[in-house]
Amino acid sequence: MSDATADRGPERPLIRVFLRAGCHLCDAALAVLRPLADEYDAGLELLDIESDGELHKRYLERIPVIALDGAELYDFFVDAADLRARLAAWPGR
Repeated sequence: MSDATADRGPERPLIRVFLRAGCHLCDAALAVLRPLADEYDAGLELLDIESDGELHKRYLERIPVIALDGAELYDFFVDAADLRARLAAWPGR
């Protein structure tokens, strides 16, 4: 399960989503994240926690977990207004 965007430049934010198939909260988060990623030209990387034992152990009780360039911001739900503000304020915009 990968939506990783290639050729991401340093000025382009990366939204990383830790999730797993069949997770309704993950599906809801992606419905918010995909349009925001498009709107702000951000990379979107989906990481299936079931593909890696360490990811599974770390995130199983928290998914989806949404990170922006490595900083974990949200568990379970996306704060769209907060993320939109962070993306709008991204250096280089």
